[in-house]
Amino acid sequence: MILDDKQLCINLHHTASYVADVDEAFHRYEMLLGLHGEKLDDGTAIMRCMHEDFCLVLHPATGDQKPYLNYVAYELRPNLTLSEAEKILKERGASPETIDVPIRGKGLLVLDPDDNRVVLVERKRSEDSRPAIMIETETLRGFHPRRLGHVNYLTGNVQAIYEWYTNVLGFRTTDWISDAAVWLHIDPRHHVLAFLDKGYPHIHHVAYELVDWGEMRNMLDHIAKHGRFTTWGPLRHGMAQNLATYWRMWEEEHFIEIYCDMQVLDVDHEPVVHPDNPYASNTWGVLPPRSYFKFDEDSVKQERESAYSFYTKE
Repeated sequence: MILDDKQLCINLHHTASYVADVDEAFHRYEMLLGLHGEKLDDGTAIMRCMHEDFCLVLHPATGDQKPYLNYVAYELRPNLTLSEAEKILKERGASPETIDVPIRGKGLLVLDPDDNRVVLVERKRSEDSRPAIMIETETLRGFHPRRLGHVNYLTGNVQAIYEWYTNVLGFRTTDWISDAAVWLHIDPRHHVLAFLDKGYPHIHHVAYELVDWGEMRNMLDHIAKHGRFTTWGPLRHGMAQNLATYWRMWEEEHFIEIYCDMQVLDVDHEPVVHPDNPYASNTWGVLPPRSYFKFDEDSVKQERESAYSFYTKE
């Protein structure tokens, strides 16, 4: 993919979440998703999919702070420093703030129009250039995602949020569904970020890439044994073309998507406006339940009760 000066970011690096209990959350992400990592001296924890420095940070929620997504972090394009990026952001109307980031030292924090927190860190390539399959390890689990893939949000103003990410951070447009949802990319994969207009802002899902359908089947069997259930899927998206399944991480008020077989974009990709019909969402025909776009306590409770009602003895 050809980079230009407008594009600031080249890679989705990690997400960070506030959690009620770091030890409990660490065990949960380790057990359900196969992530691995370690606790840090400041009371936080970092977790990895494979050999990356980390893909998830767990912060302890304090006071009135509720468990929730804290921020999403992206790596800057190669050779772009934080100070240079800070200057560009200010020129584009943003107000960056310097914050501490585990391992990476410093990052730039900016807020998008929905007050979602975005952190930018300098690009750092692995010192081990061998293919991942050749890297020796004593910590990597046999069952794990290949990578952190993308993050999707709900919004109340998709046009404003779209203009901010494309004009301030230089994200590129992949596809639209009508004028109600947009998918954005910063690398050859179909999307790293998406926004769907549902009338209010909220994190919707964090997505992890698996290798293939067989691994997806294994993960779904695995989470079922640990008391989780799918809200939507397995399915095939018409737009993006990937196989996907969504299940709720209710502790931090978002879904987890596991997926594989996503579209890789041509160098000369042109954005497509898909009609707002079921085929764009799922070529296999089943649309999500109403609870899929809701995060209030009653909706989550009804979803959980419905999922297990078959097994409940009166």
